[in-house]
Amino acid sequence: MTLSYEDVKEKMLDAALAHVPFDGWTDATFNAAAQDTGIEPALARATLPRGAVDLALAYHARGDSEMIARLESSDLEGMRFRDKIAAAVRFRIEAAADREIVRRGVTLFSLPQYAPDGARAIWNTCDLIWATLGDTSEDYNWYTKRATLSAVYSSTVLFWLGDDSEGHARTWAFLDRRIDNVMQFEKLKADVNKNPVLKPFMAGPNWLLSQLRAPRSQGSRDMPGRVGPRR
Repeated sequence: MTLSYEDVKEKMLDAALAHVPFDGWTDATFNAAAQDTGIEPALARATLPRGAVDLALAYHARGDSEMIARLESSDLEGMRFRDKIAAAVRFRIEAAADREIVRRGVTLFSLPQYAPDGARAIWNTCDLIWATLGDTSEDYNWYTKRATLSAVYSSTVLFWLGDDSEGHARTWAFLDRRIDNVMQFEKLKADVNKNPVLKPFMAGPNWLLSQLRAPRSQGSRDMPGRVGPRR
């Protein structure tokens, strides 16, 4: 039977998870996964050219998918929007059942050569959260929402990795505080823009920011966005 690209990736990932807590996201884990599954090393490499790095990214993407499925099946009606965001971040963290696997991923993506991959993965997670919760922003807010949520998500994951409280209660309290900080910043930003004394000083920066467009304005998620008038 011929295995598809997705079949190879999923089988390799499932097998790798038993080795990651001991060997990390390394060639040793990748080779062990190929041996465990009986997949030819050449086929495994053709499917996952960067080996364990691609497996780590596949693991992160799997967690994103589990988060989206849980969000879409949960009753969020009547919740404040900040609580929906908090629920999404919590769902995403809870999708990772083994903290040691996540810790090994943090170690991998802290390396300079893989840091851009890690940052991109976190950004995509936060983009999925906003998109699933119905974000329709097309201007600079598209960027600020994802940037601030990326900071909240990253700091919460790091806190969770060291949290030994029952049910990770301290982590969820930490998450609530971080989101409250973001909401306070958004309120401050709105107050500055409405302040008759400060508003003239913000005219230039606000005009410049208003020229930014979200990537989806161009119909391509691969582009970083654009500068220009609305269309």
